[in-house]
Amino acid sequence: MSHIATFLITTLKLVFLTFTCFQLSSSLDVGCDLFQGSWVAGAGPIYDVPMCPFVDKQFDCAGNGRPDKLYLNYTWKPNNCKLPKFSGVDFLRRFQGKRILFVGDSLSLNQWESLACMLHASVPRSNYTIKKTGGVSTFYMPEYNMSLMLSRNALLVDLVVDGKRGRVLKLDSIKNGESWKGFNMLVFNSWHWWVHKGRQTPWDYIQFGGEVYKDMDRLKAYELGLRTWSKWVDSNINRLQTRVFFQGISPTHYNGIEWNNALPNGASCYGETEPIHGSVYPGPDLPAVAAVKRVLRNMTTSVQLLDVTTLSALRKDGHPSAYGIGGKKGNDCSHWCLAGVPDTWNQLLYVTLVANGNQLIPK
Repeated sequence: MSHIATFLITTLKLVFLTFTCFQLSSSLDVGCDLFQGSWVAGAGPIYDVPMCPFVDKQFDCAGNGRPDKLYLNYTWKPNNCKLPKFSGVDFLRRFQGKRILFVGDSLSLNQWESLACMLHASVPRSNYTIKKTGGVSTFYMPEYNMSLMLSRNALLVDLVVDGKRGRVLKLDSIKNGESWKGFNMLVFNSWHWWVHKGRQTPWDYIQFGGEVYKDMDRLKAYELGLRTWSKWVDSNINRLQTRVFFQGISPTHYNGIEWNNALPNGASCYGETEPIHGSVYPGPDLPAVAAVKRVLRNMTTSVQLLDVTTLSALRKDGHPSAYGIGGKKGNDCSHWCLAGVPDTWNQLLYVTLVANGNQLIPK
């Protein structure tokens, strides 16, 4: 390719990115809060799951026999501005030659698969590979030399096996962070497994400050773990090279009383077919949300919070419920159907990334 052709291609890419950035900026009013709004009936999903073969069965609600389809046709509408559309082509051009890593639990898997489907649907003729090595999954698009990766790490801090005590959660250790270096964007998530008890508790003991505990207040342990994570980010991330996000707390819907549902099938999300109307969730606030915000406020590195808790709480209809891998016995009111709510998380991630001219992707 000649130098002139290379120059023209590079110039056209810059013009396209600048124009897209201008469009996004002009569509957002000053002071617009993207995360406060309501769900309205709108267009269908960005992708069809049958055309996205790497969606896990646990998220494929339609494929598992969910009879209603209304949950696929709701659009998030912020209160005071218009939410720009997701452009997979623009996203790929911005991240050409770059690497993105999601770090977290199965809700990170939910969001990672959603974004992979959204990108694949944007350029359906573009080749891709998908592989899993150990706890890391990689969706790679060779045409753009772009890697979208997922590291399954539900607690972020270190969980080690001790020959004497068994599984020990080390709240002040994060050696596994070495594998998070060198990425252009990091999206962290953790909370889901901190509240499991009994046989589902992922540790046998907790260690902090040289002391070992059989257990402790889960919210306290979570915040201590997040502080260790925040120190790692402050010490290891160059914000000129890496954008960092924290995915907000994803709510569950196991208690229908929270949204005033007293019907026999309303004890959980099972049977729910519509979102909660309006902008306010009638149930209690999640204390983990405040813990996350406290930790982020005290960091020296800029970490953007994807504050999706309220908008997700309004979607009592968006879970697999009996149409996940466990059927009615499983009744999954924690994860989300795909297509579904995580697509909006990724739309907000995209808009947050490119809405302002000073928030372009690091080199």
